[in-house]
Amino acid sequence: MQDATDKYIELLKWHQLPIVHDHSTGFRRMTQSGEESRADPEQHLIDRVIRGDQEALAELFSQHRDRLWRMINFRLDPRLHGRVDADDILQEAWLAAVQRIDHFLTDATRSIFVWFRLIASQTLIDLHRRHLGTQKRNAALEFSINRGWTSDSTSSALSFHLLGHLTSPSQAALREELSNQLQVSLQSMNEIDREVLALRHFEQLSNKETAQILGISDQACSDRYMRALARLKNVLRILPEFRDLNTLQ
Repeated sequence: MQDATDKYIELLKWHQLPIVHDHSTGFRRMTQSGEESRADPEQHLIDRVIRGDQEALAELFSQHRDRLWRMINFRLDPRLHGRVDADDILQEAWLAAVQRIDHFLTDATRSIFVWFRLIASQTLIDLHRRHLGTQKRNAALEFSINRGWTSDSTSSALSFHLLGHLTSPSQAALREELSNQLQVSLQSMNEIDREVLALRHFEQLSNKETAQILGISDQACSDRYMRALARLKNVLRILPEFRDLNTLQ
Protein backbone atom coordinates (compact mmCIF):
# COMPACT_ATOMS: atom_id res chain seq x y z
CA MET A 1 0.00 0.00 0.00
CA GLN A 2 2.99 2.30 0.51
CA ASP A 3 3.79 1.96 -3.21
CA ALA A 4 0.30 3.27 -4.02
CA THR A 5 0.80 6.23 -1.71
CA ASP A 6 4.18 7.06 -3.26
CA LYS A 7 2.70 6.96 -6.76
CA TYR A 8 -0.11 9.30 -5.71
CA ILE A 9 2.32 11.81 -4.19
CA GLU A 10 4.50 11.73 -7.30
CA LEU A 11 1.46 12.39 -9.51
CA LEU A 12 0.52 15.37 -7.33
CA LYS A 13 3.97 16.81 -7.98
CA TRP A 14 3.64 16.07 -11.71
CA HIS A 15 0.36 17.95 -11.97
CA GLN A 16 1.97 21.07 -10.52
CA LEU A 17 4.25 21.35 -13.58
CA PRO A 18 3.35 24.03 -16.17
CA ILE A 19 1.20 23.06 -19.15
CA VAL A 20 2.05 23.90 -22.75
CA HIS A 21 -0.69 23.61 -25.37
CA ASP A 22 0.06 22.62 -28.93
CA HIS A 23 -3.00 22.49 -31.21
CA SER A 24 -1.40 19.91 -33.48
CA THR A 25 -0.24 17.49 -30.81
CA GLY A 26 -2.50 18.17 -27.83
CA PHE A 27 -1.53 19.04 -24.26
CA ARG A 28 2.05 18.62 -23.10
CA ARG A 29 3.73 19.23 -19.77
CA MET A 30 7.19 20.48 -18.93
CA THR A 31 9.37 17.86 -17.27
CA GLN A 32 11.54 18.62 -14.25
CA SER A 33 14.44 19.28 -16.64
CA GLY A 34 12.42 21.81 -18.62
CA GLU A 35 11.71 19.53 -21.57
CA GLU A 36 8.22 19.02 -22.92
CA SER A 37 6.44 15.70 -22.59
CA ARG A 38 3.16 14.79 -24.24
CA ALA A 39 0.35 13.83 -21.85
CA ASP A 40 -1.50 10.54 -22.32
CA PRO A 41 -5.14 11.00 -23.37
CA GLU A 42 -7.72 9.95 -20.81
CA GLN A 43 -8.78 6.87 -22.77
CA HIS A 44 -5.23 5.56 -22.76
CA LEU A 45 -5.14 6.01 -18.98
CA ILE A 46 -8.46 4.20 -18.65
CA ASP A 47 -7.16 1.27 -20.70
CA ARG A 48 -4.14 1.06 -18.43
CA VAL A 49 -6.31 1.14 -15.29
CA ILE A 50 -8.44 -1.69 -16.65
CA ARG A 51 -5.22 -3.71 -16.89
CA GLY A 52 -4.53 -2.93 -13.24
CA ASP A 53 -2.05 -0.08 -13.66
CA GLN A 54 -2.04 1.86 -10.36
CA GLU A 55 0.07 4.67 -11.79
CA ALA A 56 -2.60 5.39 -14.40
CA LEU A 57 -5.25 5.33 -11.67
CA ALA A 58 -3.17 7.81 -9.67
CA GLU A 59 -3.01 10.16 -12.64
CA LEU A 60 -6.78 10.04 -13.13
CA PHE A 61 -7.33 10.61 -9.41
CA SER A 62 -4.96 13.57 -9.46
CA GLN A 63 -6.84 15.13 -12.37
CA HIS A 64 -10.04 15.13 -10.27
CA ARG A 65 -8.38 15.93 -6.95
CA ASP A 66 -9.48 19.58 -6.68
CA ARG A 67 -13.12 18.69 -7.31
CA LEU A 68 -13.04 15.88 -4.77
CA TRP A 69 -11.47 18.25 -2.24
CA ARG A 70 -14.33 20.70 -2.80
CA MET A 71 -16.90 17.98 -2.07
CA ILE A 72 -15.11 16.91 1.12
CA ASN A 73 -14.75 20.50 2.33
CA PHE A 74 -18.46 21.06 1.77
CA ARG A 75 -19.69 17.82 3.37
CA LEU A 76 -17.26 17.61 6.30
CA ASP A 77 -19.10 17.93 9.61
CA PRO A 78 -18.33 21.37 11.15
CA ARG A 79 -17.41 19.69 14.43
CA LEU A 80 -14.41 18.16 12.68
CA HIS A 81 -13.08 21.38 11.19
CA GLY A 82 -9.63 22.00 12.61
CA ARG A 83 -9.34 18.37 13.70
CA VAL A 84 -9.38 16.66 10.31
CA ASP A 85 -7.68 17.83 7.13
CA ALA A 86 -9.39 17.40 3.76
CA ASP A 87 -6.08 16.35 2.21
CA ASP A 88 -5.82 13.46 4.67
CA ILE A 89 -9.33 12.34 3.73
CA LEU A 90 -8.35 12.46 0.07
CA GLN A 91 -5.36 10.28 0.84
CA GLU A 92 -7.65 7.70 2.47
CA ALA A 93 -9.98 7.90 -0.52
CA TRP A 94 -7.07 7.29 -2.87
CA LEU A 95 -6.04 4.16 -0.99
CA ALA A 96 -9.67 2.97 -1.10
CA ALA A 97 -9.70 3.53 -4.88
CA VAL A 98 -6.57 1.40 -5.22
CA GLN A 99 -8.30 -1.41 -3.33
CA ARG A 100 -11.23 -1.21 -5.77
CA ILE A 101 -9.19 -1.02 -8.96
CA ASP A 102 -10.49 -4.46 -10.01
CA HIS A 103 -14.03 -3.00 -10.03
CA PHE A 104 -13.07 0.01 -12.16
CA LEU A 105 -14.36 -1.44 -15.43
CA THR A 106 -17.88 -2.07 -14.12
CA ASP A 107 -18.23 0.79 -11.61
CA ALA A 108 -16.68 3.71 -13.52
CA THR A 109 -18.06 3.10 -16.99
CA ARG A 110 -20.36 6.16 -17.01
CA SER A 111 -18.18 8.69 -15.20
CA ILE A 112 -14.73 8.35 -13.68
CA PHE A 113 -15.28 11.41 -11.49
CA VAL A 114 -18.59 10.13 -10.13
CA TRP A 115 -16.85 6.86 -9.22
CA PHE A 116 -14.07 8.71 -7.39
CA ARG A 117 -16.66 10.92 -5.68
CA LEU A 118 -18.58 7.87 -4.46
CA ILE A 119 -15.41 6.46 -2.93
CA ALA A 120 -14.51 9.81 -1.34
CA SER A 121 -18.04 10.16 0.08
CA GLN A 122 -17.93 6.69 1.62
CA THR A 123 -14.49 7.50 3.06
CA LEU A 124 -15.92 10.65 4.63
CA ILE A 125 -18.83 8.72 6.15
CA ASP A 126 -16.39 6.28 7.74
CA LEU A 127 -14.37 9.18 9.11
CA HIS A 128 -17.47 10.75 10.65
CA ARG A 129 -18.22 7.48 12.36
CA ARG A 130 -14.70 7.11 13.75
CA HIS A 131 -14.35 10.65 15.06
CA LEU A 132 -17.87 11.38 16.25
CA GLY A 133 -18.74 7.93 17.58
CA THR A 134 -22.18 7.75 19.17
CA GLN A 135 -22.88 11.35 18.14
CA LYS A 136 -23.12 9.97 14.63
CA ARG A 137 -24.03 6.36 15.32
CA ASN A 138 -26.31 6.40 12.26
CA ALA A 139 -23.58 7.85 10.05
CA ALA A 140 -23.88 5.05 7.51
CA LEU A 141 -27.47 6.11 6.91
CA GLU A 142 -26.33 9.60 5.91
CA PHE A 143 -25.20 8.19 2.59
CA SER A 144 -28.32 7.05 0.79
CA ILE A 145 -28.85 4.27 -1.71
CA ASN A 146 -28.96 6.77 -4.62
CA ARG A 147 -25.43 7.94 -3.80
CA GLY A 148 -26.62 11.18 -2.24
CA TRP A 149 -26.49 12.60 1.25
CA THR A 150 -29.52 12.68 3.51
CA SER A 151 -31.79 15.66 3.92
CA ASP A 152 -30.49 16.68 7.35
CA SER A 153 -26.85 16.37 6.35
CA THR A 154 -27.25 18.44 3.18
CA SER A 155 -29.27 21.13 4.97
CA SER A 156 -26.61 21.43 7.67
CA ALA A 157 -23.83 21.72 5.09
CA LEU A 158 -25.72 24.36 3.11
CA SER A 159 -26.45 26.38 6.23
CA PHE A 160 -22.86 26.19 7.47
CA HIS A 161 -21.34 27.41 4.21
CA LEU A 162 -23.94 30.10 3.59
CA LEU A 163 -23.06 31.55 7.00
CA GLY A 164 -19.32 31.11 6.58
CA HIS A 165 -18.73 34.87 6.74
CA LEU A 166 -19.88 35.02 10.38
CA THR A 167 -16.70 33.83 12.05
CA SER A 168 -15.97 36.13 14.99
CA PRO A 169 -16.85 35.12 18.58
CA SER A 170 -19.15 38.13 18.84
CA GLN A 171 -21.19 36.77 15.94
CA ALA A 172 -21.60 33.29 17.41
CA ALA A 173 -25.10 33.92 18.77
CA LEU A 174 -26.22 35.51 15.49
CA ARG A 175 -24.75 32.63 13.52
CA GLU A 176 -26.60 30.04 15.61
CA GLU A 177 -29.88 31.93 15.28
CA LEU A 178 -29.54 32.35 11.53
CA SER A 179 -28.42 28.74 11.16
CA ASN A 180 -31.58 27.50 12.85
CA GLN A 181 -33.73 29.72 10.63
CA LEU A 182 -31.91 28.65 7.52
CA GLN A 183 -32.17 24.96 8.26
CA VAL A 184 -35.90 25.24 8.86
CA SER A 185 -36.30 27.03 5.52
CA LEU A 186 -34.03 24.60 3.70
CA GLN A 187 -35.91 21.63 5.09
CA SER A 188 -39.09 23.05 3.55
CA MET A 189 -37.57 22.66 0.09
CA ASN A 190 -38.07 19.55 -1.96
CA GLU A 191 -35.40 17.03 -0.97
CA ILE A 192 -34.15 16.40 -4.51
CA ASP A 193 -34.19 20.13 -5.31
CA ARG A 194 -32.06 20.78 -2.23
CA GLU A 195 -29.58 18.09 -3.23
CA VAL A 196 -29.39 19.44 -6.78
CA LEU A 197 -28.60 22.85 -5.31
CA ALA A 198 -25.81 21.41 -3.17
CA LEU A 199 -24.29 19.43 -6.02
CA ARG A 200 -24.52 22.11 -8.70
CA HIS A 201 -23.85 25.31 -6.76
CA PHE A 202 -21.62 24.22 -3.88
CA GLU A 203 -19.83 21.13 -5.17
CA GLN A 204 -19.88 22.69 -8.67
CA LEU A 205 -20.77 19.49 -10.51
CA SER A 206 -22.03 19.63 -14.06
CA ASN A 207 -25.70 19.15 -14.80
CA LYS A 208 -24.98 15.75 -16.36
CA GLU A 209 -22.97 14.55 -13.35
CA THR A 210 -25.66 15.74 -10.94
CA ALA A 211 -28.38 13.98 -12.94
CA GLN A 212 -26.36 10.77 -12.97
CA ILE A 213 -25.79 10.81 -9.21
CA LEU A 214 -29.47 11.45 -8.46
CA GLY A 215 -30.82 9.14 -11.14
CA ILE A 216 -32.89 11.77 -12.96
CA SER A 217 -32.86 13.11 -16.52
CA ASP A 218 -30.63 15.98 -17.56
CA GLN A 219 -33.64 18.19 -18.29
CA ALA A 220 -35.28 17.44 -14.95
CA CYS A 221 -32.01 18.20 -13.20
CA SER A 222 -31.68 21.56 -14.96
CA ASP A 223 -35.28 22.50 -14.13
CA ARG A 224 -34.83 21.53 -10.49
CA TYR A 225 -31.64 23.56 -10.18
CA MET A 226 -33.26 26.76 -11.46
CA ARG A 227 -36.23 26.21 -9.17
CA ALA A 228 -34.04 25.50 -6.14
CA LEU A 229 -31.82 28.52 -6.78
CA ALA A 230 -34.84 30.82 -7.02
CA ARG A 231 -36.28 29.31 -3.85
CA LEU A 232 -33.01 29.78 -1.96
CA LYS A 233 -32.80 33.44 -2.99
CA ASN A 234 -36.33 33.98 -1.69
CA VAL A 235 -35.42 32.28 1.58
CA LEU A 236 -32.28 34.37 2.07
CA ARG A 237 -33.97 37.68 1.32
CA ILE A 238 -36.02 37.23 4.48
CA LEU A 239 -32.84 37.25 6.59
CA PRO A 240 -31.15 40.64 7.26
CA GLU A 241 -27.66 39.25 6.69
CA PHE A 242 -28.48 38.37 3.07
CA ARG A 243 -29.84 41.55 1.51
CA ASP A 244 -27.21 41.48 -1.21
CA LEU A 245 -27.48 38.26 -3.21
CA ASN A 246 -25.23 39.23 -6.10
CA THR A 247 -22.86 36.36 -5.29
CA LEU A 248 -25.58 33.75 -5.67
CA GLN A 249 -25.89 33.28 -9.43
